Amino acid sequence: MDKGPLTFRIMTWNVHGCFGTDGKLSPYRVAKVIAQYTPDIVALQELDVKRARSGVVDQPHVIARDLRMYFHFHPALEVEEEKYGNAVLSRFEVQLMRAGPLPTLPRRTDLEQRSALWARIMAGEREINIINTHLGLNRMERLAQANALLGPDWIGDPGCRPPIIFCGDFNAGAYSPVYKKFRSRFRDAQLSSPAKSARGTFPSYLPLLRLDHIFLSGEFDIKNIEVPRTPLTARASDHLPLIAEISLEGV
Repeated sequence: MDKGPLTFRIMTWNVHGCFGTDGKLSPYRVAKVIAQYTPDIVALQELDVKRARSGVVDQPHVIARDLRMYFHFHPALEVEEEKYGNAVLSRFEVQLMRAGPLPTLPRRTDLEQRSALWARIMAGEREINIINTHLGLNRMERLAQANALLGPDWIGDPGCRPPIIFCGDFNAGAYSPVYKKFRSRFRDAQLSSPAKSARGTFPSYLPLLRLDHIFLSGEFDIKNIEVPRTPLTARASDHLPLIAEISLEGV
């Protein structure tokens, strides 16, 4: 039976622990920005849970509660009660499929641990797989992490079947080997939009770099792209949010 097309909005945003460029700490401001752009699915990076530096607040819980969304959070770093990592929020029901660390370089103890989170969104009778990640700052480390994400534990897992949304802060621009690896498997939402143009997301006050990406499998039709640069978005984090309005045809 034809279920008809499903159109929805996906946002990816590195929220910098909810510390703004003005020095203000506010998960409520982050939630306000998200609400303003009415996404149905949100992939967030750099969230704090019960960390002293951010007032011992459970940021993903606070943001999801304000938005009345389902969510799953996974820590990339965990020291006693303090956690730091990524989350997927959704207006649709969401099932956690996998969450875990990504590889780093041997003997480089100075590199921050990175992770990914794979969730399955239940949009009516449709299943949509989404992977949210935040890759490292070291070029060789990013390549190892990209290979792992394309391997059998993540995108190569038989359960991670299309339609797939793969997004996050890749710390990699459009000319990088990491970007090209993912572009060979997925469509870049910015370049596949009707405007066929790409806008930077970092730093928020002068977004010259395109480090945040939304990659999509071929089943999606990209309707529109937004990288909202306003006084509020420029203050709320050091990255700007990236938003795609996409459509999934009936099956």
